[in-house]
Amino acid sequence: MLKVIISESIHKLLQEKDSLLNRQDISVFQTRSNDETMKIHLAEKANLIVTELDMPGMDSELLYSMIRKDKELQRVAVLMICPNNMKSIERCSHCMADAIILRPVNPALILAKAQQLLDLSWRDTYRARVLINGKASVRGNPDDTALICCAHNISSTGVLFETEKVLNEGDQVVCSFFLPGGTEVQVAGEIVRTVHHAPRFTSNQYGVRFSNLTAEARQALETFIQSSVQLQ
Repeated sequence: MLKVIISESIHKLLQEKDSLLNRQDISVFQTRSNDETMKIHLAEKANLIVTELDMPGMDSELLYSMIRKDKELQRVAVLMICPNNMKSIERCSHCMADAIILRPVNPALILAKAQQLLDLSWRDTYRARVLINGKASVRGNPDDTALICCAHNISSTGVLFETEKVLNEGDQVVCSFFLPGGTEVQVAGEIVRTVHHAPRFTSNQYGVRFSNLTAEARQALETFIQSSVQLQ
């Protein structure tokens, strides 16, 4: 039985949809605050939390820091809804959300992302917690629009990530990775592979080769990758 914790307001938004939330093999727990979310997750060990950045109760950054540091609680995917501004996006990154949806929200997109996160294996979910929050230089023209991406695989030489933004081979990206525990790694890279609308993914996939990884950043990534292997 899969278990989903969802904020009451988002659940109301999705009620009229014939969705996965109505499946018999999924239990849905509604929450009105971050404190209630923690209480439910402690008792149920949910597979997915669908929430909003600004919920009543404790700060979201504190809640998800506690969850990600707990071996029994950290195996949960988090889908977070937030306002469309850089401050909110950065806060979601610090919460280590697996996916971010900006307001105004599309209920169909919420359901698609929730389905995708529930279908991930434990290994994929763990690695997907690496968020890329950066800028891209598209064909030599700087684009100040932040890229909020979900990484599906990462190594000390590069990363495969997903985003709805359309990019091309040769484009330059500057990435900021928020690893479990809040460690931030910044690195530049070049897109060397593109797969638009790949099977099982609702967005585009891109392979990036790192170009200036520092010794400290390499060590942080290798430590993260090793811990992922040990948890499999």
